[in-house]
Amino acid sequence: MRWLLRSKIHNAYVTEANLAYIGSITIDQDLLDQVGLWAGERVLVVSNTSGSRLETYVISGPRGSGAIAMNGAAAHLIARGEQIIIMGFELSAAPIEPSVILVDEANRFVRFLGETANTVL
Repeated sequence: MRWLLRSKIHNAYVTEANLAYIGSITIDQDLLDQVGLWAGERVLVVSNTSGSRLETYVISGPRGSGAIAMNGAAAHLIARGEQIIIMGFELSAAPIEPSVILVDEANRFVRFLGETANTVL
């Protein structure tokens, strides 16, 4: 069994960083549906801006809002306006085809991306 990439939202922008919230990352439900992430699921979040990396869990945000909010302690590491990648993984005995999407500056779906070990298509 291996941990494999299953879901990825590529180049999203953080719309809010809320220290007072009880932890997690809020993501527009439309984006969650696009890549198959669930509320409560553990994700890895990587900032292209600062290089910060953290694990947290998903909270569903309003559909069509473009919301990507870092909540609680995570807001100390990744701030509003940073460009991030959000990844979900699956434990599997066989290779899986990940669902990878590219979003624009407003966190709107642009297109699906194909990924291999060495390239993004």
